[in-house]
Amino acid sequence: MPADVCSASVQGMKSFQDTVSKQDVPKQDLPPEAWLVALASLPAVGPMRLRALLDIAGPQTVWGRLLSSGDAELAQVAGSTDLLASWCRCACELDVALLWCLHQNKAIGVTAWGTPSYPEVLSDDIEPPAVLFYQGDLSVVVGPRVALVGTRRCTRYGSEVAFELGRDLAKAGVAVVSGLALGIDGAAHAGALEACAAPPIAVVGSGLDRVYPERNRSLWQAVAAAGVLLGEAPLGAAPERWRFPARNRIIAALADVVVVVESHSAGGSMHTVAEALKRDRYVMAVPGPVRSSASGGCIDLLADGGAPCRDASDVLLALGASLFESPKLDTRKPPDAIEQQVLDALGWQPADPEQIKLRSGLTMAQVACAIEELRAAGWVAISGRWIEQVAR
Repeated sequence: MPADVCSASVQGMKSFQDTVSKQDVPKQDLPPEAWLVALASLPAVGPMRLRALLDIAGPQTVWGRLLSSGDAELAQVAGSTDLLASWCRCACELDVALLWCLHQNKAIGVTAWGTPSYPEVLSDDIEPPAVLFYQGDLSVVVGPRVALVGTRRCTRYGSEVAFELGRDLAKAGVAVVSGLALGIDGAAHAGALEACAAPPIAVVGSGLDRVYPERNRSLWQAVAAAGVLLGEAPLGAAPERWRFPARNRIIAALADVVVVVESHSAGGSMHTVAEALKRDRYVMAVPGPVRSSASGGCIDLLADGGAPCRDASDVLLALGASLFESPKLDTRKPPDAIEQQVLDALGWQPADPEQIKLRSGLTMAQVACAIEELRAAGWVAISGRWIEQVAR
């Protein structure tokens, strides 16, 4: 798979086009998610660049500006004239409607930040994905969740402990989150699947049609059938090295507790730990032999005062402490029906009154009145012409 994701998307559409008649492909009224998919398919567009593009304008507007050969704002995000030129070529080659149909045909769901289907736990994250691709049941991202992470080059000891933790936590009703990599990740999800209890959650670093590693194909399929696969990359995206640190932040954000089962001192799991600590997640480590380099990262965490994890009961104890703190009461006046319409239309991205009017179907007078009431009650904040929801 080349680094140019757009090329793969175009090739995939060409093979798909023969099976889709023209009347099957919508030519107008595409949802905003369709344009997000197109932007995410641009070469070298990762989470940060995608958010920077969306800070300029809505996804359909940005796409239109690319079709017009771009501009200075887009050039600043691209960082080079060559990359901007590549984006503009890609915009001219891609059929956005057909690309959207391709994802639907492959049963790949798409949800955008600020929409009702987007996982609540990620909505308020410090780096929420602008778009999520998923396969399986997205509604399983609820309830207690524990990330089991570790090295691909694990020992038999580490693999067995990961399997047992995954199995026992799932039996206890805890969703196991991991990255479906070889080693600890795969063993943890295999254990969770054996329990036939809490649905597993996997976050991957490629398009959902690009199984990586190939050896885990059956595990991918089983997780998608029993729970959900998540990722930030569109169809055709290769498992490029830079995608995995981005994936790790989502694993950390989804988890209530992160358990490092077995990790080298400089392993990728330490990046997940760093992301977890940024988010005030509870981090635990499984003790391992002091002479085993595969446990070096865990030994380091324990030496620095991290909590030890001997079995699922230790995790459940930590999980209970993190989940059952006194909830924060929301004392704001509940919105009435019209005010709720405005909040639903606003979502979690800033919007101006005209955008809210178009999305909600309300009159401008109704929107203006509702915004003022919502501001007074503390539901929204106003900065210039921009309206933004205020989290509890």
